Amino acid sequence: MIVDLRIYTCLPNRVAEFVALYEEKGWPIQQKHLGNCVGWYTTIEGALNTIVHMWGYADQADRERRRAAMAADPAWGDYLAEVGRRGILVSMENRIVKPTTFFAAQRG
Repeated sequence: MIVDLRIYTCLPNRVAEFVALYEEKGWPIQQKHLGNCVGWYTTIEGALNTIVHMWGYADQADRERRRAAMAADPAWGDYLAEVGRRGILVSMENRIVKPTTFFAAQRG
């Protein structure tokens, strides 16, 4: 298993707007195509105005296949355009991580 760890930074006081838009338009599409959401969070301490979400995949090929299907969905393009029009996000980053052997064994 690998995890796509995504970190988004919003303009100050725009996190609630981004979360509401995502819940309405982004979440249904990502659930349809990506499926395995490991977690979806907003920060309350540290770097504020930040959203962190994680998506689990069997491997990199699984991730690429699922993300390509999502990218081809016109509804995803409409969602991204709306995020862009609103100018909510300052930055986006992602990291691909994998569990350590001792943690993976724990999950069995």
